[in-house]
Order: sequence, then structure tokens, then C-alpha cells
Amino acid sequence: MSKQKSRDFTAADFIALRHQEDALKLITEKLRVREMGPADHIRTKHEVKAFLEAGGDAKEAEAIVTRARLRREMWETQSVTQKLTQRHRQDQRIDE
Repeated sequence: MSKQKSRDFTAADFIALRHQEDALKLITEKLRVREMGPADHIRTKHEVKAFLEAGGDAKEAEAIVTRARLRREMWETQSVTQKLTQRHRQDQRIDE
């Protein structure tokens, strides 16, 4: 089954959601923090919360969105690398 790739979450989307009742939850879901490592998930959530409390600007929103995207991509890369390394080790054991 193929996943339909949705449009990337932007700073403008971030700004638009910040006045919603559940802004923290909505924004962190859109940033897909659950697809990050645990520390990055928490770090991103704290950044969003601080932004909301301080009434940050578009430049700050863009920085948070960019960092979240990079954290998520790094976690995905690390996960794939770890799986490949485990598979390689298993293959080596079988060959011995």
C-alpha cells in the first residue's frame, strides 16, 4: 500500500494554528514529532510551547519547522541504517 505524501507543514501553517484551542497538540502533530527520536520529540514540543507562550514571529516559526524536519529526517536515516546494520550482522552469522 502506498502512502500519499501530504504537503509539507510550513511556517505559515504554524502561524495560522497558533491561536487554536489545542495549538500545541495540533502543531506538534503536523510537525510529525512522533516520527522523531524521543529526545527530539520532547525538544521540538518544548520549542513549540515556548513559541506559543512568547508569541513568536514567522522567522522563529520557520526555524522550528526546519529543525523539526531535519530531526525527523535524521531519525529516519538512523533507523534505516540501524536496520541495515542488523541485517548485515545476521547475514554474517549465517555465513560463518
